[in-house]
Amino acid sequence: MAQKVIGSPFLKPFFLKTPVRVVGPLRQRRHTLPASEFRNLTPQDAISVFEIEREAFVSVSGECPLTLDEVLNFLSQCPELSLGWFEEGQLVAFIIGSGWDKERLSQEAMTQHVPATSTVHIHVLSVHRHCRQQGKGSILLWRYLQYLRCMPGLRRALLICEDFLVPFYLKAGFKEKGSSAISVSNMQFQEMEYTLGGQAYARRNSGC
Repeated sequence: MAQKVIGSPFLKPFFLKTPVRVVGPLRQRRHTLPASEFRNLTPQDAISVFEIEREAFVSVSGECPLTLDEVLNFLSQCPELSLGWFEEGQLVAFIIGSGWDKERLSQEAMTQHVPATSTVHIHVLSVHRHCRQQGKGSILLWRYLQYLRCMPGLRRALLICEDFLVPFYLKAGFKEKGSSAISVSNMQFQEMEYTLGGQAYARRNSGC
């Protein structure tokens, strides 16, 4: 079955080629959900998002990047800056972002969305515990960055991460901006930046 990407006006549907299987009409009727779907998140997805986030982060650091109220807030204010990966209708991985208008991230960036800016703050990338160690985080991040390239006016993405995650983001094309001024429960972070490029680059290289 093909993988389908849908969501916003800038997230064009496309399919990944997979071997074609011929199935009977009865089996076709039973399977109405796409095997793999990518779309923007909505407030209705907030509970699933928070459950995955809580399991992923609390067990490691004792802190969630976003509370449930903050998840609801961002999915209400800027759903177009989120992306969820669904398999058979179930959320398996997600990214939540918001707008930011300063050169570096500050503590205020953790809870604020600034509309109509050229910078996206990536708050959290998380994968369901049953789907880890499968490369889903890297795939979702790549698709999210390509999606952002197609959005008018966006020029870069910022995030903070712990030291052990720096190689993951470097491999994805981010560059280090140095130590972050943000701290959470005495945890220290590195700030990373990804250059999205102009619209001409996006159209030429991303099929926008």
